[in-house]
Amino acid sequence: MTSGTSSESAPSSDHPMEMDAEHITRSTRDRLETADKLQRWLARELPTGSNPVITEAVSPESNGMSSETLLITASWSESHARSEHRLVARMEPPGDAWPVFTNYDLGKQFRVMRLVREHTAVPIPETHWYEPDPRVLGSPFLVMDRIEGLVPPDVLPYTFADNWVFDASEADRRTLQDSAIRALAGVHAITPDAYDLKFLEHDLPGETSLERSVHHWRQYHDTVVGDEPSPLLAECFDWLIDNLPTDVHGDALSWGDARIGNMMFRDLEVVAVLDWEMVEVAPPEVDVGWLCYLHLFFHDLTVQLGAPGLPHMLRPVDVRRTYADASSRSLGDLRWHIADAAIRHALNVRRVAERSIFFGEAPEPDDIDDLIMHRSTLRGMLDGSYWSDVAL
Repeated sequence: MTSGTSSESAPSSDHPMEMDAEHITRSTRDRLETADKLQRWLARELPTGSNPVITEAVSPESNGMSSETLLITASWSESHARSEHRLVARMEPPGDAWPVFTNYDLGKQFRVMRLVREHTAVPIPETHWYEPDPRVLGSPFLVMDRIEGLVPPDVLPYTFADNWVFDASEADRRTLQDSAIRALAGVHAITPDAYDLKFLEHDLPGETSLERSVHHWRQYHDTVVGDEPSPLLAECFDWLIDNLPTDVHGDALSWGDARIGNMMFRDLEVVAVLDWEMVEVAPPEVDVGWLCYLHLFFHDLTVQLGAPGLPHMLRPVDVRRTYADASSRSLGDLRWHIADAAIRHALNVRRVAERSIFFGEAPEPDDIDDLIMHRSTLRGMLDGSYWSDVAL
């Protein structure tokens, strides 16, 4: 999921809370202690005589603050020789660390990653182990291959200067963009008509997966806001239900956190699709709306802070065209889906802000909706004024 970066320069009554994204707490685990426990666990999982040794364990300064991540290099004996393995361990965060999401299911994510890797050409790291026993590291975890590549940065966002995405040519950014869209279309090739996706469906009211998805996020909203309700978010969810679109495609595997910051690239092509915390069953437009909005969020933020941003990247009109070519699906109107993404993102942003307050990294605002960095964007989406500058 995406982290907040800095405050938005918003008009009139908007005074979003400022957070120092360079010092956001991402993990409360001791890195070396965790590596030692992993080494002992590997000794039990591998064949007798493997004698695994973890020679490196690094906590990445990476995008997002959902599952905790440890990059490890390990060696063990196999076929009468030592072999080295570059791996990633992803752990469910402990409940007392104010986790971003209220529920983590790495077993479900493990299953989805294997499904996509086995049945599509979408580049997914090979998954090796899922450990459901929380006694090993304090929570369930999975171990997968570590892929080498570049990730568009969140801090500062790639829409600011001095990073590999911003410094690329327009043509190279378009190559990157089109590769990302093709990967997303590949994920959507997994449909409930051909594969058993019942384990991803929300057991909630609603005649369609889209309506059930909204109710799922409204449940998350109720948990996040607790006894400090957000008038703006309550209005947003009412708007989503009142304006549910009908021009959507059939259900598919929905990645959930479909953005270029959750992809690794090499030579401008996607080499890994990562982070499946938000996976569900939904129409493809849900993921496409998220892909478009997360870029708009970073671009809008950049422009509001006085920089040019990347106005020609991931424009909805271009994303629609490339997606249609890659999938043979002509998407419906994306405005509702982009707004849906902005509203779900607002929940994540509020949770991240409250987490920063919990760890003493940010002050608590007087107005609860100042926890939402892009509150003025949400208001503009609801009243329609936001869309005039969006290439749909």
